[in-house]
Amino acid sequence: MQLLPLAPGRPRHLPSCSPALLLLVLGGCLGVFGVAAGTRRPNVVLLLTDDQDEVLGGMTPLKKTKALIGEMGMTFSSAYVPSALCCPSRASILTGKYPHNHHVVNNTLEGNCSSKSWQKIQEPNTFPAILRSMCGYQTFFAGKYLNEYGAPDAGGLEHVPLGWSYWYALEKNSKYYNYTLSINGKPRKHGENYSVDYLTDVLANVSLDFLDYKSNFEPFFMMIATPAPHSPWTAAPQYQKAFQNVFAPRNKNFNIHGTNKHWLIRQAKTPMTNSSIQFLDNAFRKRWQTLLSVDDLVEKLVKRLEFTGELNNTYIFYTSDNGYHTGQFSLPIDKRQLYEFDIKVPLLVRGPGIKPNQTSKMLVANIDLGPTILDIAGYDLNKTQMDGMSFLPILRGASNLTWRSDVLVEYQGEGRNVTDPTCPSLSPGVSQCFPDCVCEDAYNNTYACVRTMSALWNLQYCEFDDQEVFVEVYNLTADPDQITNIAKSIDPELLGKMNYRLMMLQSCSGPTCRTPGVFDPRYRFDPRLMFSNRGSVRTRRFSKHLL
Repeated sequence: MQLLPLAPGRPRHLPSCSPALLLLVLGGCLGVFGVAAGTRRPNVVLLLTDDQDEVLGGMTPLKKTKALIGEMGMTFSSAYVPSALCCPSRASILTGKYPHNHHVVNNTLEGNCSSKSWQKIQEPNTFPAILRSMCGYQTFFAGKYLNEYGAPDAGGLEHVPLGWSYWYALEKNSKYYNYTLSINGKPRKHGENYSVDYLTDVLANVSLDFLDYKSNFEPFFMMIATPAPHSPWTAAPQYQKAFQNVFAPRNKNFNIHGTNKHWLIRQAKTPMTNSSIQFLDNAFRKRWQTLLSVDDLVEKLVKRLEFTGELNNTYIFYTSDNGYHTGQFSLPIDKRQLYEFDIKVPLLVRGPGIKPNQTSKMLVANIDLGPTILDIAGYDLNKTQMDGMSFLPILRGASNLTWRSDVLVEYQGEGRNVTDPTCPSLSPGVSQCFPDCVCEDAYNNTYACVRTMSALWNLQYCEFDDQEVFVEVYNLTADPDQITNIAKSIDPELLGKMNYRLMMLQSCSGPTCRTPGVFDPRYRFDPRLMFSNRGSVRTRRFSKHLL
């Protein structure tokens, strides 16, 4: 495959490579790594998987990745997504914003996923667009972008988002064979011949081509978004018999009734049927099999960076867009729920100034990836409207660092106004009905949570936007599997503070998303604010007519 930039010759973002002109054009991107210091800014690679959990052993198959990235840098043990669904989460990565600020609420065009509105309002302000226009980075994208990318009503495959020098994007959702790529705005169909069409390997190959043919005068940013381990879980031929003796983890919340949880969780069939368990075990095994090709991709990429002499000046991030569950609380397979298995993801980072074999317990979210990468490039973060924070100081071992104690998680449930005689549970208002007709989403599966971590507390507080305003609270220190909802037994004063903090986060934007949390010594609580008109903010954020 011939690798070509969007415009012939030099990428359009820089007319010249002279250091003097770079100082003028890139004045906002010098920072500690800037041209003024006589060194080229670091390169950055972001590897993004699709539906890879952290809680249920999602990193286990990736031995090379753990050795080449985790052991050579830092592993974050408390990394979260603000929404456990592909398109809202990917939009948060690109914009550095919570869903209530980028307004992508689900995986449909109507939910703002790759819509004309998204393209007009958000795409010009993504961190890759800033890297290219303000910092002189060559930018390369390969893989799954947003679930509705390429839809005819949103410009088709001809649309190339602002900010990308090289564009190799998958049409719509994850596939492994029989898909179409947008190659810098021109469609290219792929079939089902493993040697030339298996998508994870195709992404590896075009990424290596980029490293061979890119300009050597400018730093680069690569975002490689694999289909794995998303369904349909099609492994490469050489890996289809791997993990034959592996089964989904039988942890404490596996195949039990979700007592004292939201009605959607309580309706799951408990115990699960043997056919459901067999199905989810098979899905679990196949998911791991698909990740072996991702492990190969990471190895090839790191080796090529080392061969070209770029590795020591390159940050490599590895993460996922959301987690996944297989049998927890008798939910066979999916994501979309507020629990750790769906909202917690892997995050591994290596790069200049990061000591090897480090583990950080700091609470980070994927809204922090954009600010961190812009910080690496030396860009002034005060010029953005991002909700996240740069965790570059954590990567570089800063001491006495003031850091957040909570993050927001928010999700807008989806339903379908259809019925199905073969699935009695599929009544109007629910959706995502999987084996044995267990429905895993609904219109009123709409919730917002504060996920809190501090020296004394490991807590999650959640409210549902339904008729009963159902509340779930978990003390994860005592109950890491989130089995016992303590909402009715916790100190009412603490409940009030968490409710207030949730309202503040749901209406936050930019700097106000980074204010002190309930368990931060700087936190100030004014109960009178709970009874102002702020209560209407939460209802408005949850509206089905958000757009």
